[in-house]
Amino acid sequence: MSNTQTAYLPDHSTKTIARHSVLNLLGQGAPLIAAIYAMPVLIHALGIDRFGVLTLAWVVIGYFSLFDFGIGRALTKAVADRLGNRQTGDIPALIWTALAIMLLLAIAGGVVGAWLTSWLVYAVLKIPPALRAETLSAFYLLAFSLPAVIVTAGLRGVLEAYQRFGLVNALRIPMGIFTFVGPLLVLPFTHSLVAVVSALVLGRVVGWLAHFYYCLQVVPAMRQGMALRREFLAPLFRFGGWLTVTNIVGPLMVYLDRFLIGALLSTAAVAFYTTPYEVVSKLLQIPLALTGVLFPAFASSFAAQSPRTFDLYIGGVKAVFLLLFPIILLIVTFSGEGLALWLDSDFAGNSSRVLQYLAVGLFLNSLAHIPYALIQAVGRPDVTAKLHMLELPLYLPLLWLLSVKMGIEGVAIAWGLRAAVDMLFLFIFAARLFPGAARRYFAMSAALATALAAFGIGAMPPDIALRGWVYLALLCAFALLSWKLLLSADERYWVERRFNHWRVRIKGVS
Repeated sequence: MSNTQTAYLPDHSTKTIARHSVLNLLGQGAPLIAAIYAMPVLIHALGIDRFGVLTLAWVVIGYFSLFDFGIGRALTKAVADRLGNRQTGDIPALIWTALAIMLLLAIAGGVVGAWLTSWLVYAVLKIPPALRAETLSAFYLLAFSLPAVIVTAGLRGVLEAYQRFGLVNALRIPMGIFTFVGPLLVLPFTHSLVAVVSALVLGRVVGWLAHFYYCLQVVPAMRQGMALRREFLAPLFRFGGWLTVTNIVGPLMVYLDRFLIGALLSTAAVAFYTTPYEVVSKLLQIPLALTGVLFPAFASSFAAQSPRTFDLYIGGVKAVFLLLFPIILLIVTFSGEGLALWLDSDFAGNSSRVLQYLAVGLFLNSLAHIPYALIQAVGRPDVTAKLHMLELPLYLPLLWLLSVKMGIEGVAIAWGLRAAVDMLFLFIFAARLFPGAARRYFAMSAALATALAAFGIGAMPPDIALRGWVYLALLCAFALLSWKLLLSADERYWVERRFNHWRVRIKGVS
C-alpha cells in the first residue's frame, strides 16, 4: 500500500471547505462565461429550430448520468467512508470494481439510447422534416459517447473523495468551456448538427482519458493491476440502486419540460424556454460547487461520528442563501431588460416572465441541494428516491395542464412548484437527523419567507427606474435581516474582523 494512501486524512475545516468550494465555483463558472458568448452566436448561425435541437443534445448529455445506476456516487461515498475511518487498503480494488461496472452499464445504456433514437426523432419530438436526418445521426453519436461520459463521472468522484478539487477543476474548466465553444469551432466549415455534436463527443472522450491519467497519479496503487472484488458488488448496487431511482426520476422532472414543449408546442418554443433556463440554471453551479465538496465531507465526518457534520450542513444552507438571493432578486427585477440587452426584444417578450418563474424555482432548488447531499451522504439515498417517486405522478399532470393552459409560462410555474415541494420535504427529513436545533431552523424559515416576498415585490413596479430603487431598498433590508437572523455571534465577529482587516489595508494603500 502506498504512502499516499496511508498518509491522507480528510480535512473538514471551514477554511478548506471554503477554498475547495471556490475552486469548484471557478471551475463550474467558466462554462457560464462561454455560454453567454456562444449562445447568441449559435442561435443566429444555426437558426431557432437547429439550435433547439442542439439544446436537446445538451440535455441528453446531462441526462446520461442515469446510466451509471448510482455507482459513481456510491463509489465517492465508499472511498470517503474509508478515508474517514482510515481503512484505505482496499480502495484500489473498490475503484476498479466500480469502474468496470460503470463501463458495462454505459455500453448497455448506449445500445438502448441508439435503439430509441429513431422513435424520438420521428414520433415524439416535433423535429422539422428537413432536420430529421441530421438529428438522427447526431443522437446516434451521443449514444456512442455514453461510456466516456459515465466513466469520467466515476473517475471525478474518486478525485473528489480525495479532496483533489484543484485537479478536478483543472480538468472541468476546459471540458465545460468546450461544450459551448466546440460547436463554434465547427461553424466556419459547416452548420450541420452532425459536425456540431461530433465536436461535443470528441471533447468528452479527451476528458475521459485525462481523468483516468490523473486518477492513477492520485491513487498509485491502481497501477498494480485491475483488481475486481465480488464483495463490493452488493454494497455498491444497494446504495446505487436507490440513487438510480433518483437519477432517473429527478432529471426526468428537471428536463421533461423541454421535451413536452417540443412535443406539444414547437422547437421554437423550446428555444424560447430553454435559453432563459440555460442562463439561470448556470447559477446552480453555486450549490453544486459547495455540495461537491460537502458530500465527501458529510460522508467521512458522519462515518467518524463527528459533530462537525451539523456545522457543515447549516453552514452550507446559509452560504447558498446569502450568495444567491441578491442575484436571483436582480434577475427577477430586471428580467425583460436583461434578455433584450443580451439577445433581442423578441426573445425578451417571449421569455422574460419565464425567466422570473424559473429564477425563483431555481433559488428553492439550490437550497434543497444541501439537505439532498446530506441525506445521501449519511447512507439514506432511499429517502430522496421515494420522495421523487411520490412527486412524479403529481408533477406530470400539473406540467401538462399548465403547458396547455399557459404555454411555456405555465411550464415554468409547474417547474417552480415542484422545486418548492421538493425543498420542503428534504429540509423536514434533514431536520430529523439533528434534533434540538429548532431555533436555527426557525431563523432559516423566516429568512426564506422574507426572500420570497422580496421576489414578488421586486417584479411589481412597471417603471425600470422605480424597480431600481426597490431593488436597492430590498438589498439593504436583506443585509440587515441576514445579519440579525442568519449569522451567529461567531460569524458576525469573523465578518467584522475581515471588514476591519480590509479597511486597514485599503487605508494603507491610499
